[in-house]
Amino acid sequence: MPRKVLYIDDDAGLCALVKRTLGREGIEVVTASDGESGLKLLGEQADIDIVAVDLYMPGLGGIELTERINRLPNHPPVIVVTGAQDSRMAVAALKAGAFDYVVKEVQGEFTFLLKAACHAAADAMRTRRAKEAAEAEVRAARDRFEALAAERALLMREVNHRVGNSLQLIASLLTIQSNAAANAEVKEALSDATGRVMAVAQVHRRLYTSDDVQSVAVELYLEALVEDLRRSTAAEGGVLAQLTLQAEPMAAAPDHAVALGMIVNELVTNALKYAYPDGKKGAIRVLLRRNGDNHAVLSVEDDGVGNSSNGAAPAPVRSTGLGQRIVHAMGDKLHAHINHVSGPNGTRVTVDFDLFSAPAVKASAPKPAA
Repeated sequence: MPRKVLYIDDDAGLCALVKRTLGREGIEVVTASDGESGLKLLGEQADIDIVAVDLYMPGLGGIELTERINRLPNHPPVIVVTGAQDSRMAVAALKAGAFDYVVKEVQGEFTFLLKAACHAAADAMRTRRAKEAAEAEVRAARDRFEALAAERALLMREVNHRVGNSLQLIASLLTIQSNAAANAEVKEALSDATGRVMAVAQVHRRLYTSDDVQSVAVELYLEALVEDLRRSTAAEGGVLAQLTLQAEPMAAAPDHAVALGMIVNELVTNALKYAYPDGKKGAIRVLLRRNGDNHAVLSVEDDGVGNSSNGAAPAPVRSTGLGQRIVHAMGDKLHAHINHVSGPNGTRVTVDFDLFSAPAVKASAPKPAA
């Protein structure tokens, strides 16, 4: 029920009638004889719940007055009252923003209709304001969440930046140590370690330069990784001009990208060392394609000696064993199926893996025995 109603009408008798009738219902009524006076009262008394306006008044008419009230912030609902029986005026009042339209009658029975309209308007206003308050609370909660998410993303990028810089420093130290080593095996081991560190560093470099810290663009990551391998090999006096990459665009979880990068690093390095012996040069191809929504297939292949007729072992097996252990450990992290195919015309290793970890599936509770 409304507590306070502003009634604007140039008929003093009707103002008194409305004030007396609604007053019996416990509703306080304040009156104004014209639109400007009514607007002034509305500005002075913030506790007005409903405004009822006469359609035809000298000066500011009911339609224009309704429009001006509806432009006010947190305005109360407006009910238009008039003696005109013209339905077009009712439509005009509603288009102007009136909540309801009540026809005045000479006998004064319209006051009962006005009372019902005031009750309906008050209920509608409470519902509207409760909805607006709930929407404002939702917006505020969403804004807080977005601010926290943005702050978290910024912190994650900063962490990845620092981790990437630290790994770059470690790689530089390993390179210095490798250059200073006199033993060829030590030099090779340090060089391999440098490549592994750089494979991880590339992921963090991608994360801190991306707006999304939850995933890595795998094709861009592998492109940078392959370029690092090409440059590092050239710096050691080798040639990787025939190292190529074909990768479909796809995203993967950061930890999966790290594991994938380690696998590519090991397989390419292994092919470089063993596929083309005696200083020969040849192609090494890295290919990546989708294999379903959350699956992809990586392949690293060469046209090298493979299982040659002279009894040489296939390229992936002729390493010290550490690289193979790394490949299979990273494959386990990716839930991957790894397949080696080696023959006289080369070696091909395929890795069928998950791009993101599958969500955990809760076991259903056992049904009670009947």
